[in-house]
Amino acid sequence: MSWGSGAYIANRYLEQYMPEYHIKSYHPYWTLMPFVLPMVASTKNADLIHTTPDYATFFNQKSTPLVITFQNYILDPWMRSYSSWAQKIHYSTGLRVWTRLALKKANVVTAVSQFTARLIQQDLGITCPLKIIYNSVDVNCFTPKQSFAPNRKEVRVFYSGNLSLRKGSQWLLSIAKHLKENICIYYTQGLRTRSILPPDPRLKSIGPVSFDEMPKRYREMDILLMPTVREGFSLSVLEAMASGLPVVASNCSSIPEQIDNGKGGFLSPIGDVEDFADKINLLSDSPELRREMGEYNRWKVERHFTVQQMVKKYEELFEEILN
Repeated sequence: MSWGSGAYIANRYLEQYMPEYHIKSYHPYWTLMPFVLPMVASTKNADLIHTTPDYATFFNQKSTPLVITFQNYILDPWMRSYSSWAQKIHYSTGLRVWTRLALKKANVVTAVSQFTARLIQQDLGITCPLKIIYNSVDVNCFTPKQSFAPNRKEVRVFYSGNLSLRKGSQWLLSIAKHLKENICIYYTQGLRTRSILPPDPRLKSIGPVSFDEMPKRYREMDILLMPTVREGFSLSVLEAMASGLPVVASNCSSIPEQIDNGKGGFLSPIGDVEDFADKINLLSDSPELRREMGEYNRWKVERHFTVQQMVKKYEELFEEILN
């Protein structure tokens, strides 16, 4: 799979905890010439191939079991409003064809959330059940800050991800303009984009942030902002939850499977900048509410979304197929 993607980050955990699991990664630009991918990331000696559906058909080998995992799904007509013209063409032609071919060739199909599984079944007309294995987070790496700083005047809101339409970055400036003066949104530029938002005193770019640096960044923040329009199962939300942060996110796709509205944060309608700002302003006024919601999120992650839980499910699946 290509480096810099959510799938790559999620599967790094499998490589870390499963001795026989090895990631073959490639630069995203190679997907412009997908027919050469088997040479760029060879899987000749593999006993089992586990990959995402978009380019799985190019790695498929007749004698090797194939497991594909949908980390997200963006080929449905609803996503066209949040896609560039080039993406619209690619999603409705090549990528859709290759995804269907992958489904036909796969021994097992998994998805990272209930929402993603239902959407795939509806849009592609799949009748067979999909196995759900949630993404996870390393709770020993992503940990809450040691103490709160109620006397710090600035309330720091974190936006983590690429600056894209799908992630909702087009609303950040409008949300910022509705925030109180002591609130600032710190945003990353992601690993695939280098764009920057228009200047505003309540928007600060921290540039691209490596995965190893992310735990420290979360501990510097007070709230996670996720104005996304589509998530398979957000790693940023998981990392923020494990770091003890409340989350203000879009009430869409798989987000309600992660954030319990009113307990771990707030869910706002897609694109409703005033509602996003109102919820952030509310949290900024109450350090105690931020602490309670952050503790709830940490508890939920430890109970449902740890690396050990995810690894165990994939181990059982792979062993079942190989045996």
